[in-house]
Amino acid sequence: MRSRPPLDPATAALIRAARAPQRGSFSRRSLLAGGGLGAFAALAGCAPPEPPAGGVAQLDLPEDVSEQEKIVRWANWTAYLDYDEDSKSYPTLDAFEEKTGIKATYSEDVDDNDSYFNKVAPQLRAGQDIGRDIVTFTDWMANRIIQQQLAQPLDMVQMGNVAQNMLPSLKAVPFDPGRQFSVTWQSGFAGIGYNKKKVGRELKTLEDLWAEDLRGRITVLSEFRDTLGVIMLEQGVDINGDITTEQFQGAVDEVDRRISDGYIRRVKGNSYLEDLKSGNAIAGIVWSGDLFVLRAETEDDSWEFVIPESGGTMWSDNLMVPMTSTHKDNAETLIDYYYDPKVAAEVAAWVNYICPVEGAQKAMEKIDPDLAESPFIFPTEDYLSDNNIQFFAALEPEQDAEFSETWQRVVGN
Repeated sequence: MRSRPPLDPATAALIRAARAPQRGSFSRRSLLAGGGLGAFAALAGCAPPEPPAGGVAQLDLPEDVSEQEKIVRWANWTAYLDYDEDSKSYPTLDAFEEKTGIKATYSEDVDDNDSYFNKVAPQLRAGQDIGRDIVTFTDWMANRIIQQQLAQPLDMVQMGNVAQNMLPSLKAVPFDPGRQFSVTWQSGFAGIGYNKKKVGRELKTLEDLWAEDLRGRITVLSEFRDTLGVIMLEQGVDINGDITTEQFQGAVDEVDRRISDGYIRRVKGNSYLEDLKSGNAIAGIVWSGDLFVLRAETEDDSWEFVIPESGGTMWSDNLMVPMTSTHKDNAETLIDYYYDPKVAAEVAAWVNYICPVEGAQKAMEKIDPDLAESPFIFPTEDYLSDNNIQFFAALEPEQDAEFSETWQRVVGN
């Protein structure tokens, strides 16, 4: 079993420091709940509303040819699965193929939720195969897909690992009661990322980020719930509550001003990592696990991730089977495989996001004891409350459309 190379001393020190109770930079601030199941439950109240009753019974499902065609095609985000640089392959996916005889095709298709959904939704509505049997979407977009009946129901009886090992708090998400259509892949945080060596100092607040010497070298995420969520927290808004148009506009105006003044170089999806790798950007509002991947890929331990002193956002991504997939059984086999604690631990050791699988922390002890104690992978309830980690509140469809339109006018996508 292969995983990311052992942690360098600086990264291990960062994780150890993040477990400490002090407040300050991210090197002293950790993230979620290692076995603390209430951490997710405490934040679940802002999840989207339940889908329409009777939706599953009304679905017109395609014929499943999994038995005849031993393939499964998976669309995921960048840097979101364990990867071996030498063999240019995904070790856990290779092991899945060897174990099951199912050929897995893995594509880093998803740059952000809206762009990928807008690409595939017309085909799904038309009943056309999108060439993918598993897609990976964040909770709020998963809710939209379920509401629009664009996903197939999952057979949890056939997925023993998921039924047994999913964190209990994740089984009761309001946007998908009973987990009929989705299974959590990973969770994570949005905050400030930067290259400490190139910046030359610690960044602890958004005001630190908007510094004159960083003008034109800042990138922010195109997912407005993360970029604007972090900004609204700094502006004193409770993003778990009812967000007003005025509060949303206040954060949008801040981004618009920082773009006009030349501070923000780009507003991008997952491809923002390329700007950080190239050096075109050296700081920004980023996703937590990406900075650990960046450390490993660039062999530069100067990359830091911090939760701003005003707080950070939290999100979960979900595996779903699109309505037109004809390999549902194979897709469920793959999803269930990744809920084996040993496999989940191997993935978590590479991606450094919050693991949704019970038992993975114990399995991680054999891979890397430091990571087994990492709050970035196995966080605690105290960390969430101490660092003001919040989910962005669920939006009604009309408000979602209004906010999305406002955001797109600013970012120009």
